[in-house]
Amino acid sequence: MRNDSGKTISIWMTTAEVPDQLVLTENTHADVCVVGAGIAGMSTAYMLTCQGKSVVVLDDGPIGGGQTARTTAHLSNVLSYPYHELEQMHGKEGVKLVAQSHTTAINTIEAIATQENINCDFERLDGYLFPPDLKSIDEIQQELEAVHQAGLTDVEMVKKAPLTDFDTGACLRFPQQGQFDPLKYLSGLAEAIQRRGGRIYTGTHVEKIKGGLPARVETSSGKVVTADAVVVATNSPISNLATMHFKQAPYMTFVIGAKVPRDSVFKALYWDTLDPYHYVRTQSIDEQYDVLIVGGEDHKTGQADNASSRYAKLETWTRERFPMAQEVLFRWSGQVMNSDDGIAYIGKNPFDEENVYIVTGDTGIGMTHGTIAGILLTDLILGRKNTWAELYDPSRARISGVGDFISENINVATQYLEWVTPGDVDSVEKVTPGTGAVVRRGLTKVAAYRDENGTLHEHSAICTHLNCIVAWNSSEKTWDCPCHGSRFNTQGQVINGPAINGLTPMENK
Repeated sequence: MRNDSGKTISIWMTTAEVPDQLVLTENTHADVCVVGAGIAGMSTAYMLTCQGKSVVVLDDGPIGGGQTARTTAHLSNVLSYPYHELEQMHGKEGVKLVAQSHTTAINTIEAIATQENINCDFERLDGYLFPPDLKSIDEIQQELEAVHQAGLTDVEMVKKAPLTDFDTGACLRFPQQGQFDPLKYLSGLAEAIQRRGGRIYTGTHVEKIKGGLPARVETSSGKVVTADAVVVATNSPISNLATMHFKQAPYMTFVIGAKVPRDSVFKALYWDTLDPYHYVRTQSIDEQYDVLIVGGEDHKTGQADNASSRYAKLETWTRERFPMAQEVLFRWSGQVMNSDDGIAYIGKNPFDEENVYIVTGDTGIGMTHGTIAGILLTDLILGRKNTWAELYDPSRARISGVGDFISENINVATQYLEWVTPGDVDSVEKVTPGTGAVVRRGLTKVAAYRDENGTLHEHSAICTHLNCIVAWNSSEKTWDCPCHGSRFNTQGQVINGPAINGLTPMENK
């Protein structure tokens, strides 16, 4: 399938046939317009149509063509932050809601897959959380107490994870976790949405969102969708210029998929407690082999261009612990938006009209956060009370999250120093075919890409969101903004928000 968020290929892009959709060619109206056809947008659209609402979904790429296609698809109530830290940030009652909401999300995905007869390889399985070394028993004990206080009382400490060649030491077993194929699931959701009268338009770029009655969603073709409510589910919200982008930070995460003999790795989810942590699962590909999927080695978006070494580190880590691993079949990366307090932002868009809603800040747990968004936003739009609303409110402020908030925003501020530094190379002649580089030209900087035929493509290197200088990502062949995570393809077209407009061609400047 065609994918809009990078050049690497995830395993899901080879296993699922996602149906093509029409482009929006006329003005239309719906009860709700959902912008973004990933897990959050499609879950929200599905749940709204189940409640009898008319829904229009818009996406400038294919269904699932953004970061949903780049997940490792863990369905888990184990988050990126440990529960003892989540309790410090959200309190004893808040952390119970965190655990409850992610558990509900797994149950919801299972129920939808069953009800709609979606063949998405959904499975229930255990998850194992282990420390980086055999001596960290205190860390695991502390986390066990925290998860029990959060209501996950069926979690237990075991002597080791059920792996034959890797002794994890004492670890926590989380029962009733899940995994699935995310693109097969979205394909099923698309069919169910359309069967209930929902309309999905891809290849349709949204340029402006304006709340009010009615709300207006304007596209680059000039066509307009009016609606009683708008949900912006674009990974990073394109309807919010700055507020949310100071409360979260974009990170690139890396994944390898190695061939292993069928059932040679006990089927479960595995995570360690390093920072950044590793995450592991398997996916069956035929009667003889599974793919061992291992992720980690994160870095801030646009602030490193060393994917090959990160893939190599992942492979080394994997082979040391899983000696049955054979050739690496897949290498891919994706972008996650890390919130400043460990959970997503879901609800009304701050400082906007009352009928504009957002979901962002997945913090590496996008599949369950996206499903939580479907449940919560449906309730908010229908005017129903939901006990999760305050917890996930995008306007929330956590005193305990101030340290991360400050450090991340200092990091962003330093990126603007790129305005006064030299370019990556001193002339475009040094940009070889198939590569890109930022070149200084007078008082500005140019994002120069030379295609495989030797043709040079020059765009302003100034991100159209908040004027940061973009950086070349040689692995995905994208221009990535190191400030707030906007990403652009080699032709300057925006492929990931918060930017709405593409990089400006130099010939038009």
